[in-house]
Amino acid sequence: MIKTIVQKTINNIIKENYRKEISIQFSLDGFSFCICNSETKELQHFTTHTFENSVTTPELLVSKIEELFNQFKILQQNFETVTIIHQNNLSTLVPTALFNENELQLYLDYNIKTLKNDFIAYDSLTQLDIKNVYIPYININNYLFQQFGEFEYKHHSTVLIDKLILHSKNNTETQFFVNVAATNFDIVVIKNSKLIFYNSFSFTTKEDFIYYILFTAEQLQLNPETFLLYFIGDIEKDSEIYQITYQYIRNVDFIKLNIPFFNEEESISNHSHYTTLP
Repeated sequence: MIKTIVQKTINNIIKENYRKEISIQFSLDGFSFCICNSETKELQHFTTHTFENSVTTPELLVSKIEELFNQFKILQQNFETVTIIHQNNLSTLVPTALFNENELQLYLDYNIKTLKNDFIAYDSLTQLDIKNVYIPYININNYLFQQFGEFEYKHHSTVLIDKLILHSKNNTETQFFVNVAATNFDIVVIKNSKLIFYNSFSFTTKEDFIYYILFTAEQLQLNPETFLLYFIGDIEKDSEIYQITYQYIRNVDFIKLNIPFFNEEESISNHSHYTTLP
């Protein structure tokens, strides 16, 4: 079963004859996409779905995505630019100075279990001299190629880190960002436009959640009384994970975004879906 959480558009986007670009992000927990005007970059449509139960394999995820494409005519049109974002924890960062394109599997083997037939890709972070090595869901790429033709794809952490580096430009304070999804979250720590730390964690309880945050802060010698923690993603003030974080971290806030498209939309917050939105 697929549940539509949010679906919003500002005009009849199928009939409107202007150049469009689409960004699609998916994980084993859900699927979201947004459509923008290619010339003005204004957001025209946004939809997000969560699966009632997380799928367990990329093959099952493909069937979910096929269902969505058959259901929504808005996806069945021509787009000038298509960007696909793979959200998973199958990635690792490598400094460009140490990077060898012929050793991709070796980099991943330090952190995750890989198979011989895994397809491994890498992104170049535009704001840093770093490569992001990861396993994309290649069967989904193949399906989307049938729908759109050529497109660009990236790992969600590439998009996340690049955007946060830009967001933190000219800020000299240590900034601790937590990007929350249904069953996992990313921690990104930035200071003076440099990446200090990145990692992804899985969690099932609020105690798991706060443990990884406090452990990371301790390893980076950050004082919970003084450092700034900003939330992004699927989290609100009334959630258990926000409340337990606020018990242990003095300075907790949400990242401030200016997206007029959502100003009057109560069912989604401006800090949500940070990597999907332009």
